[in-house]
Amino acid sequence: MTTEDAGRWSAWADGELRSISDAGRLRTTSTFDARGPSGTHGGTEVVSYASNDYLGLSCHPRVLEAAHDALERWGAGSTASRLVVGSRPVHRDLEAALTEWKATDAALVTSSGYAANLAVLTSLGGPDCHVVSDELNHASIIDGCRLGRSRVSISRHNDLEHVAALLADTRMPRAMVVTDTVFSMDGDEAPVRELADTCARHGALLVLDDAHAVLGPDTSGLDEIEGLEVLRVVTLSKALGSLGGAICGPRELVALVLNRARSFIFSTALGPADCAAALAALEVVTSDEGAHLVERLRANVDRVAGTDHPSPIVPVLVGTEQDAVAAAAALLERGLLVPAIRPPTVPPGTSRLRIALSAAHTDEMLEALLNGLDAVGLTVGPDTGGTRG
Repeated sequence: MTTEDAGRWSAWADGELRSISDAGRLRTTSTFDARGPSGTHGGTEVVSYASNDYLGLSCHPRVLEAAHDALERWGAGSTASRLVVGSRPVHRDLEAALTEWKATDAALVTSSGYAANLAVLTSLGGPDCHVVSDELNHASIIDGCRLGRSRVSISRHNDLEHVAALLADTRMPRAMVVTDTVFSMDGDEAPVRELADTCARHGALLVLDDAHAVLGPDTSGLDEIEGLEVLRVVTLSKALGSLGGAICGPRELVALVLNRARSFIFSTALGPADCAAALAALEVVTSDEGAHLVERLRANVDRVAGTDHPSPIVPVLVGTEQDAVAAAAALLERGLLVPAIRPPTVPPGTSRLRIALSAAHTDEMLEALLNGLDAVGLTVGPDTGGTRG
């Protein structure tokens, strides 16, 4: 390397960063010192409306106790991949509980929900597979489609006729439809039952990413649809308040993912404490207490967004990147932490504030949020525009 070459990459990166900053899209990490929705941000006491801890289980006593016990028994890390010596009894127990929860044949725990989507789409896709993916699917699904080497068609958002037309047009021996059940930026639901019927008619595998599906949609009865095969991707880091992901579905498909998925095979296993926390959280979710937490979350969503809103994700459309950042800053001055979501997460012109509600939010916290939005001239409305997660 010559003297002239030294620093060339840093200079290039600096120019790229300036371009990002000029477009109002520069990001940095933001430290939130918190336990639950309340904490300190930049030295100021604030309440967060940005967490995916929808049921408040990340701080539940049973969840914390389970994680602590796992640390004492197995240590901080799993020390290897699942196929070497990284599997612990708690991985097996969690997979058994997830299988029962999702009413499937088998489950496979992964290091993250992102890794789970990559695992499914890369190991079950391929040059002989046609994948139909909703245009607003999460980035992990988009990346999995790209890496899977399948033929990929992007369907218009929640457009059943378009999905059916794309499946009818395929000449591939295998077809797959993949969708979020709740979309991460708009908080709307996929028409799961209708998609299932469409997949059954065309012999397509239906892959559902349930990451944000804490309030719905109702997916009961899918196993009664003749000819339908379904694979579920679960995220342990949202409603279950822990970390990791899982794939639930027919035994043969899960086994094939285990044997082929590079994001599973070549990743260190999820830590025992995270597995134990997720298992304890799942026990809470499936109990009477869990039903109460869901009811509390539903009431919080009704109060902020109205009874017709299907999820804890409540977008407030602002418009430009600069206006969204300014609105977030104005709320932060009032002690309300609501992040600005900008391109490339959403298309230009649809920057927004993304409110994520939790059962852990008190009535006082919700009142402060509504008052804050009103003070900065913002309202929660049904029209959020098209967005991409």
